[in-house]
Amino acid sequence: MENRFSAVGKRKNAIASVIIRPGKGEMKVNGMPIKEYLKSDVLVMDVEQPLAMLQAADSYDIIARVKGGGLSGQSGALRLGISRALALVSEDNRKQLRKSGFLTRDSRVVERKKYGLAGARRRFQFSKR
Repeated sequence: MENRFSAVGKRKNAIASVIIRPGKGEMKVNGMPIKEYLKSDVLVMDVEQPLAMLQAADSYDIIARVKGGGLSGQSGALRLGISRALALVSEDNRKQLRKSGFLTRDSRVVERKKYGLAGARRRFQFSKR
């Protein structure tokens, strides 16, 4: 199909597969409207930022599949996936998105737990006696 752009976004342990195509601005995540899926208005606003910056909120329909992580990580993965797909639409979009930092993958992930410790860095309580 022409006029259809797909991309993958990642954040923490979440992976989002995003397809955008010209439309009326509908956004579905795992078959549900985005506001119903993410629940938080702040997360929805975060996902819609690249569209708002390009003033393209009403010109593309977005279908996404997300798995892994929590809602915060999933919203970050969606944002990156949407940004990457929009960058494929035109080179001008890519320049604007790059300048605003939407195409940069946030590589921060949870540090692993170490042996002999309560968490990644937290130690067990010291007992003098």
